[in-house]
Amino acid sequence: MPVLATRLGGPSVTTLAASPASPASPASSASSVPEAALHEPVTSHLAAEFPTISLDTVDRCVAEVRACAEHLGIEPTAEIVERVAREHLLALVNSAPPSRGPR
Repeated sequence: MPVLATRLGGPSVTTLAASPASPASPASSASSVPEAALHEPVTSHLAAEFPTISLDTVDRCVAEVRACAEHLGIEPTAEIVERVAREHLLALVNSAPPSRGPR
């Protein structure tokens, strides 16, 4: 699991997050979204969109974006996770140095 998930495990963060949550609050609905139901379709869609990036990298990116959204208190919907993960993958592709041709 990403490093951000470790930060959430602190006693003060857990206590603060657990006390104000009610059954109808967004914090409890974010945890009710099955991870596999969100993760697999987003990963497969982005892997098809970015064939030059390994499936493991795309999978890890989607998992980290979901963990980051949860850490920030944002409900990790498929649309949000896909949009942010796409931006991260685009940055990864665009940051690759240009290939050096013969001189």
